[in-house]
Amino acid sequence: MMSVVGSQPFIKPMQTSPSVSPGIQRRHTLPASEVRPLNTQDAISVFEIEREAFISVSGECPLHLDEVRHFLTLCPEFSMGWFEEGRLVAFIIGSLWDQDRLTSDALTLHKPRGSTVHIHVLAVHRTFRQQGKGPILMWRYLQYLRCLPNVRRAALMCEDFLIPFYRKSGFKVLGRCAITVANLTFTEMWYPISGHAYMRRNSEAIRFPQHPLTLPLTKTDEQVDLPWSLRTCDSSTQPLPD
Repeated sequence: MMSVVGSQPFIKPMQTSPSVSPGIQRRHTLPASEVRPLNTQDAISVFEIEREAFISVSGECPLHLDEVRHFLTLCPEFSMGWFEEGRLVAFIIGSLWDQDRLTSDALTLHKPRGSTVHIHVLAVHRTFRQQGKGPILMWRYLQYLRCLPNVRRAALMCEDFLIPFYRKSGFKVLGRCAITVANLTFTEMWYPISGHAYMRRNSEAIRFPQHPLTLPLTKTDEQVDLPWSLRTCDSSTQPLPD
């Protein structure tokens, strides 16, 4: 498993709290907004958000609870969680794949030597939808992938009505996907991960630090209007029922 070290230029590290006199009671506060890799302790929260988002729409979850735990054990560095005051509000789960096209094995396997990140799912908590969090998180995730020296592209499967959204954020159509889920069919899309030569040359792996990162939101963040992944649910721009 890859080590999780380093940091990214687009996420501001948490500031170390100043020392407090023993005579003064320390007040515990959580950062207003932070992004960090998910772990197995987050699995239940992840699955609850996913289940609510997808079951009512398609009747199928992209990942079941045991599969969520599976990927968060094998490759947590390819996950990203957005937390508001300690509460998970949106997430992405991905894994590495080593073939040109997605196959059914890509739904359950992580290929450590692969150079393609298969984005399994992006979902947003229902309370936080219609705020643009899904598109913002997808944008940040793609920027994060640019910092990983061995990653060359991202791939996903989506239903046809989502193709224009993915094209808007840089994804390109590969063709019909060989994978079907129940009666659902998908189009396979990919996104080139070029990265910066300086990052790739000077770091074996620029990844999340082992400690959480604060994610201060700016006006620019709130105005980002980007689409998101497949198996993705944030009704801020997708016509899905709440």
